[in-house]
Amino acid sequence: MSDTGERHGGNLTAAAARLGQPPGRLLDASASLVPFGPPWALRRALLGASLGSAVRVYPDRGWQRLRGQLAALHGLEPAEVLPGNGAAELFTWAGRDAAAAGLSLVPQPGFADYSRALACWGGSWQGLPLPLTWPQAFPQPFPALPDSPSPAGEAQVLWICNPHNPTGQLWSRHSLEPLLERHRLVVCDEAFLPLVPGGEAQSLLPLLQRHPNLVVVRSLTKLLACAGLRIGYALGSPERLRRWAAWRDPWPVNGLALAAVEQLLADPSALVGWTLRVHGWLAREQPWLRRQLGRWGQFTAMPSAANFLLLRGSDPLVELRQAMERRHGILLRDCRSFEGLGASWLRLGLQDRRGHRRLLAALAQELPPTD
Repeated sequence: MSDTGERHGGNLTAAAARLGQPPGRLLDASASLVPFGPPWALRRALLGASLGSAVRVYPDRGWQRLRGQLAALHGLEPAEVLPGNGAAELFTWAGRDAAAAGLSLVPQPGFADYSRALACWGGSWQGLPLPLTWPQAFPQPFPALPDSPSPAGEAQVLWICNPHNPTGQLWSRHSLEPLLERHRLVVCDEAFLPLVPGGEAQSLLPLLQRHPNLVVVRSLTKLLACAGLRIGYALGSPERLRRWAAWRDPWPVNGLALAAVEQLLADPSALVGWTLRVHGWLAREQPWLRRQLGRWGQFTAMPSAANFLLLRGSDPLVELRQAMERRHGILLRDCRSFEGLGASWLRLGLQDRRGHRRLLAALAQELPPTD
């Protein structure tokens, strides 16, 4: 893990204090957020909410309006939607269900929050090692699971991330659907899927009503570049979501976040327009940056469908990451906290073209290109 023991990217305040620089001077490529925004419609809604009653009164504990809006967005019923304080809070309740169901199978390398959520409830889990090379084209089939009677074959719960974090692989719905018959519970993290052009075609949401053992977790903070608002949502069977709602604190979603997002979603065209802008940015910047990074033979930018790239070095990349921080104010994601990766891996969150040019110029100073 990183020098400070941080297990997640995006800790801009801590990095600024460590480096003795204002946060605004740092380029944070350790977090995978849209580098522009939030949408002006969301900013205006947030300002209006702050001037209205959203600060003074308690938020709606039933989240009725937001549930209705998100249900309409996905063609579901409001009872099949549960807003949360970011996806992380919802993973905690998924972890409680998973711990009660039995052994969890967690793909590795993978997001550390799944094991964190399971540990909250004493849940047992086993890693599913993923291949560390994969083809260019997406979507791809999910890797085959071990057959019984191996210990992994006895797993009752499967955790899936689509597109996968940290590799950026987009799994096909066709390859994921049979897994719903194999496990008592499947938790599918689709936090990054709305950012991927054409990604919704691989979502498991159309399978929800046929599979009550499936729960899908989404994040609004990734798409809308509003991580500070901490708002996500789970989609699943009404019975499961009622149970989660009974376990949690009374007001997990704050009034400002609730009011602002409700106002944004009241105009579906604003969300559609913003999503198209994000898709255009990703389709343009990611292949451009991968081509530029190809000038360095010391590492490989792995294929990705998401708004981040996993860099695989021929040698450890720890000193390079440290130099990029200390001399250039550029934060990259240390991958040593991902099980199965190590010091030779970095994750890079996509930026705008200006940010990418700054990144490439700094790389050229620290590690001369080999082309």
